[in-house]
Amino acid sequence: MPAVTVKDITVLPRIGAAATSRARTVSSITTAPQGFEGEGFPVRRAFAGVDIAKLDPFIHLDQMGEVEYAPGEPKGTPWHPHRGFETVTYIIDGIFDHRDNNGGGGTISNGDTQWMTAGAGILHIETPPEHLVMSGGLFHGFQLWVNLPAAKKWSPPAYQDLRASDVALLASDDGGTLIRVIAGEIAGHKGPGTTQTPITLVHATLQPGAELRLPWRANYNALVYTLAGYGFVGDERRPVQMGQLTVFGEGDTIVVRAADVQESRSPEMDVFILGGQPIKEPVAWMGPFVMNTKAEVMQAFEDFQKGLLGTIPAVHNTPKDLVEG
Repeated sequence: MPAVTVKDITVLPRIGAAATSRARTVSSITTAPQGFEGEGFPVRRAFAGVDIAKLDPFIHLDQMGEVEYAPGEPKGTPWHPHRGFETVTYIIDGIFDHRDNNGGGGTISNGDTQWMTAGAGILHIETPPEHLVMSGGLFHGFQLWVNLPAAKKWSPPAYQDLRASDVALLASDDGGTLIRVIAGEIAGHKGPGTTQTPITLVHATLQPGAELRLPWRANYNALVYTLAGYGFVGDERRPVQMGQLTVFGEGDTIVVRAADVQESRSPEMDVFILGGQPIKEPVAWMGPFVMNTKAEVMQAFEDFQKGLLGTIPAVHNTPKDLVEG
């Protein structure tokens, strides 16, 4: 699980919770069911079974893989539409190509992130490059959907290409955790992502026995998804393992501790930590559209069918089929 690594973690700024901080209590722990997305790549639905009010401002989170593809097996998604939110694709292992009809796009690999604001409407495609399809290989990443408030749902589409080298790198107080700040701010250290909705995204790797006491904005919600390894969450030390999402209650510190013993295939504990300021608006979500009312969702489908969300750029050998999911 390379993503972004460092040779010497001791040179990084260290952060920890203040002595007067209040650890967030654990509200719930759920296990993500497995399924398939796009043309058939495996995913874990991290938010399944969780009240959307607890997730606000987030809508959807898929752990894509971890999967070792044989030659000819790598898969992606065909061209499809979005409106009313942002998609954030973070690659831990592997390579993904992104293109959209607004001119955004590029190739993302280990530790890179593509951040697409669908806004008023966009068409995009995400696929493995041809050479990876031919060779096969390891693929692992996340796709997160971030809701937009009503005032921003009709904003112009936009694209951000966030390189792994731009991610803010920090260490925990005990030096046992590497913290990658993708977006938002941790103790004054800012990630490269520009957010329409106030959020913070962190990928942290904990060595066996390490404890992370991460300062967290009290007005943000707090979610921790365990993507590898074993450990404990909260001062209650509730056990968690790969594929489980922890929803925290109130407080200003997130507590995660890696188990002293990990398995050989996952020698460290990896967690995806996210939270944001709740929008607290009605959510109407169907397929690729996230709006405030059912009427707005139905209008999005009609606009897509009429071609008002744009057309697929003409590129040699580019798939021309559109899907609505």
